[in-house]
Amino acid sequence: MSFLLRRVTQTRTLAFLLARRHVRTLSHVTNVLSELASGAPPAGSKEGFARLGFDPFLARRGFAKGRKSKDEDSSDTVQVIPDIGPTVKSNTISLMEAAISALSRELSKIRTGRASVGMLDHIIVEAHGAKLPLNRVAVVSVIDAHTLSVTPYDPNSLKEIENAIVSSPFGINPTLGDQRLIAPIPPLTKENIQAMCKVVTKCAEDGKQSIRRARQKALETIKKSSSNIPKDDLKRLEKEIEETTKRFIRSADDMCKAKEKEITGS
Repeated sequence: MSFLLRRVTQTRTLAFLLARRHVRTLSHVTNVLSELASGAPPAGSKEGFARLGFDPFLARRGFAKGRKSKDEDSSDTVQVIPDIGPTVKSNTISLMEAAISALSRELSKIRTGRASVGMLDHIIVEAHGAKLPLNRVAVVSVIDAHTLSVTPYDPNSLKEIENAIVSSPFGINPTLGDQRLIAPIPPLTKENIQAMCKVVTKCAEDGKQSIRRARQKALETIKKSSSNIPKDDLKRLEKEIEETTKRFIRSADDMCKAKEKEITGS
């Protein structure tokens, strides 16, 4: 009895029990020990601790269960991987369409045997102390297959526009009309035709380079996300990008072939 009392009434044990309110007074401890001495469950057993008002075994099980539940919740979390395919294809097509549009604008500026509104766009006019493209200072319209009309926004700049057209490599000599210039388009010489065809080839190559850059950008984006994409989906997406590239390349080639036929008249 005295041995058990010394064990229980150690300073640290009593402080713990009193702090947790498992015992109220020392007489409570004495009563519990008396019961234990008379045949009650031993103090170190589950029943003995229950006499003191708490069950450490239950607390430990509850703590372990809580940790297990946390692990299970973590393992049940599913990471959702976004599908980048539609975004990559949409961005690629937009870039390739922009390249085709730019190519179309450049081809429209190339002189052919027929008069066209855009053929004078690259001519720079110096008026009022500024250098501007002709289409910013005048309205160009087609009178017939071989004649253009150039009407300036400011009639006072008519002389400057005339000088700019005469100085261009087109060999056009406009005549003054009613607040406008009449510009007859001379027929192309053999040398002009060859030079214009070379310009078309250069424009075609520039356009196709822009299309290939769009393809390369798409493939780099796919490569960066390859660890999150199944192999079958990865190959399918790359194949779709290649097919789209070939389709736009063919479109650029067709546009340039049509322009060359327009220049040569064949």
